[in-house]
Amino acid sequence: MYNEFDLTHSAYQPKQSGLSFPEAKNFSNVNDLRNELKRKLVIACRAFSYFKFDYGFAGHLTVRDPEHKNLYWTNPMAVHFKHVKTSNLILVDHDGSVVEGNHAVNRAGFVLHAAVHEKFPEIVAMCHAHTLYGTAFSSLGKKLDPISQDACAFYEDHNVITEESGAVAVSEDAGMNIANSFKDVKAVIHQNHGLVTMSKHSIDSAAFWFSALERCCHQELLTMSTGRPVKLVPHERAVYSRENVGSDYIGWLHFQPILDHLIATEKDMFE
Repeated sequence: MYNEFDLTHSAYQPKQSGLSFPEAKNFSNVNDLRNELKRKLVIACRAFSYFKFDYGFAGHLTVRDPEHKNLYWTNPMAVHFKHVKTSNLILVDHDGSVVEGNHAVNRAGFVLHAAVHEKFPEIVAMCHAHTLYGTAFSSLGKKLDPISQDACAFYEDHNVITEESGAVAVSEDAGMNIANSFKDVKAVIHQNHGLVTMSKHSIDSAAFWFSALERCCHQELLTMSTGRPVKLVPHERAVYSRENVGSDYIGWLHFQPILDHLIATEKDMFE
């Protein structure tokens, strides 16, 4: 049996039998699981369009193939997130070679994603885009302050990278130089570049946490424009909040209403 996302470890798995609640799917073979992951990747790309995370051809989402662990699926280069479909996804190896699909791969996107996927086999999915507030916040070279419950979801669960700041990562060395910062966190703020999120379990979670991180950057920039917060969330409460609202499962769960909305409104995704 192949699982889309293992919820058995989660303290939040619902116990309310007989009531409607999102549940992960099980698959009898790896091909069906692969098709589902590709569908989810397309939905995540459409979500980035929905959130207006588009900037030219910048931005790339990846999900590791469930069978061939050295390969990952990603969106095609120079295709708008709104027009990504299962039929134009590409499968890429760690060397940047397209092994399935007709489109080119974004070299800048490949270098960093390939380095992280290769160094940390447990990372299943990654998301990056050049967003307005995340890019602006990244110029500060600082972590998020715990100014809200939303921000506490990232408390002690994100890193700031100053290496290769602002540079276009087109060399393998550039990717490897910063890959270590992706260990055991769900998000990275790359100075003068922008945001990256990861998940050990699902593209759903990685995509939602990207949107949440962008929102938190926006919130803090708004707060900074009016002065400093009167009070930050204390350490103990920030940790408690992160443990309760910042898990991979909670990210997966947050993404399900977005997923349902896009499936209902965008009929060409799975062509």
